[in-house]
Amino acid sequence: MTTTPVAVTPAPQEPLKGQAAVKAVRKTFSSPLASAIVALIAAVWTIPTLGLFVNSFRSKTDGATTGWWNFFIHPSFSLSGYHDVLFNEGGLIQPLINSLAITLPATIIPIFIASMAGYALAWMPFRGSDVIFFTLFALQVVPLQMALVPLQKFYTHGLQLFGLTIIPSPHLNGSLAQIWLSHTMFSLPLAVFLLHNFIAQLPSSLIEAARVDGASYLRIFQSVVLPLSMPAIASFAIFQFLWVWNDLLVAKTFGGSDPATQPVTARMANLVGNFGAHLELLAPAGFLTIVVPLIVFLALQRYFVRGLLAGSVKG
Repeated sequence: MTTTPVAVTPAPQEPLKGQAAVKAVRKTFSSPLASAIVALIAAVWTIPTLGLFVNSFRSKTDGATTGWWNFFIHPSFSLSGYHDVLFNEGGLIQPLINSLAITLPATIIPIFIASMAGYALAWMPFRGSDVIFFTLFALQVVPLQMALVPLQKFYTHGLQLFGLTIIPSPHLNGSLAQIWLSHTMFSLPLAVFLLHNFIAQLPSSLIEAARVDGASYLRIFQSVVLPLSMPAIASFAIFQFLWVWNDLLVAKTFGGSDPATQPVTARMANLVGNFGAHLELLAPAGFLTIVVPLIVFLALQRYFVRGLLAGSVKG
């Protein structure tokens, strides 16, 4: 009895080549040269902020006649700019408070709504869920500028159709709610899309195990989905806070001209006065404006990294 030799097909080498390429890329970007380039880029990127910080402590005359780098040759300190920005009439104390009153609800409310919507669309199957998800995804392509005028008309006159008022006006003119509600609506499509994609990638075994144990949908959301979704929630919270805090278009559209209802970005646009008579106030005002988002970013970054490590799933 003769045996027919069986040809052994060699295993494909493409995955090994791909892994080698990934290792080569990682080695390249972790080399001392790459680290030096990143450090150089970070240093160059920080120079404008350093110049703003130094210029904020210089007098009006020094700031108007010499560059900020002359501070290191002829150092001189002056706190008059900060005093004028904070305590003079029309200063930034009230606009800073207004910005916090706008940014906090405009960050928390979209996360609260989008996390529940993303969980429902990902793990609670119902008829029409795909249509709702793709509709929300399509809303991201609507330019923000196209919605400002219709939204302003809605705030003023309500929703009207053929001369009939379908939804009455919410009477929010002249209030901070008009601004943070607008930011909430504009951010919801992206928030739902991002959180849905993250929640949908959670291991199905965890959800099924919770269902076997008798947990309700709400219990699963509270005990399983939310803790594992903290990386996505933290990242969106950082970007949403920075976007709302630094926004000028929505603030100028719905904030009006009253300093009592203006956020800090809208107030800074009118701070220099007519013909740029108070340009020396821009440096201290600008630095005060970036301090709050910088603190928020540095504070949340630690929890963001910790959430990435704690929420990771090893396959």
